[in-house]
Amino acid sequence: MEHSLKRKAPENGDNLLFDSFSLDDLNEDLFERVLSWLPTSSFFRLTSVCKRWKSAAASVSFKLACSHIPSRDPWFFMVAPSLNQSVIFDSAENGWKRINHPNLLLEDSNQSSIPVAASGGLVCYRTLSGNFIVSNPVTGSCCKLPPLNFTSENQSLNAVVMSSAFSDPISYKIVLVFGELPNLSFKVYNSSSACWEDEHALGRKIDDSSMDCDSTGDNVVYFLSKAGNVVASSMQRSPTKQYSSVITNKDGQEIVYFLSSFGTVVACNLTCKCFFEYPRLLPVFCEYSIDIVECNGEMLVVLLSEFLESTSLRVWKFDEANRCWQQIAAMPVAMSHEWYGKKPDINCVGAGSQIFICLNSPELCTYVLCDLVTNKWVELPKCCVNGEVIDFMSAFSFEPRIEASV
Repeated sequence: MEHSLKRKAPENGDNLLFDSFSLDDLNEDLFERVLSWLPTSSFFRLTSVCKRWKSAAASVSFKLACSHIPSRDPWFFMVAPSLNQSVIFDSAENGWKRINHPNLLLEDSNQSSIPVAASGGLVCYRTLSGNFIVSNPVTGSCCKLPPLNFTSENQSLNAVVMSSAFSDPISYKIVLVFGELPNLSFKVYNSSSACWEDEHALGRKIDDSSMDCDSTGDNVVYFLSKAGNVVASSMQRSPTKQYSSVITNKDGQEIVYFLSSFGTVVACNLTCKCFFEYPRLLPVFCEYSIDIVECNGEMLVVLLSEFLESTSLRVWKFDEANRCWQQIAAMPVAMSHEWYGKKPDINCVGAGSQIFICLNSPELCTYVLCDLVTNKWVELPKCCVNGEVIDFMSAFSFEPRIEASV
């Protein structure tokens, strides 16, 4: 006898049960748990549904329910010169959105502040005076950090990174690395204590790789600008992404990576208080644009270069065992060749297994999202605000979290 594979039709009583079910029947705790699973973008619409939804959106218990969601699809906070509004790319809905600009950043003294780091659900800005402001872009809440007092006013700032833990959404750290190679130091702001910790010096870690790529040696005269030109002065970066740096936590050791003015990747181990330089990916006479990203807890390098009348954009990972760089992804030639001869600058940011890439040149401005798992490269649509196309220089990734506290 043949068995039917069709599902059994619900009984009439079951239909009546589903038809009569309503969110209004849920108690407050369960109701807020259901709402917490909605996409974060729906948060802006909760207050306009009804009084109960508006009350839930403002409750402390709702934020607590949101904090139990393991992860959110990333938002990419866009950066452009003189942009006095907040624009994000929502990877969950694959579209651009405008969100409210924090009131603190609209004050005259803070209007020229630029984003410099992001982590968890927060974005960190640096003011013209050199101080820092932390904001939750979703809720608009802001906090101005205590003034930062360097031991020397003339010390150059190389890296600004931010870190937070999912297990503790109300705390975060901001790490600054400053000085000139080989005299580097770092300073940490801890939100738990609401103050800057003491400054610590970083010593050079001596091993084969760091000795081979010593950027302070007399043999190095010319080095590469971030735009790809061979110059003989400090590498100039766009003011919107002048601190190309990331932080990882591996085996209990916190490591900050940044691009030196010589075009090399410098790793600063905050736990061991030492630093070293990675070997160059390309010879110093080659023209290229480079940036570093953090993906799934690892530091990767994104490199755009020209060779044999073609342009390639590739992602590299350093193989610690063999002490060499290994390619892990490459943009399809049909996409990258469009940039040949245009000398573009790339600014990149990682989010899980994705890399958001901004390619900028005087002729073109494009945004590409790369999935490292599938090696899929997707060009994103242009962003239009009030009928005008906005060209962004770079982006920062963060998880849109309502519960993230400044």
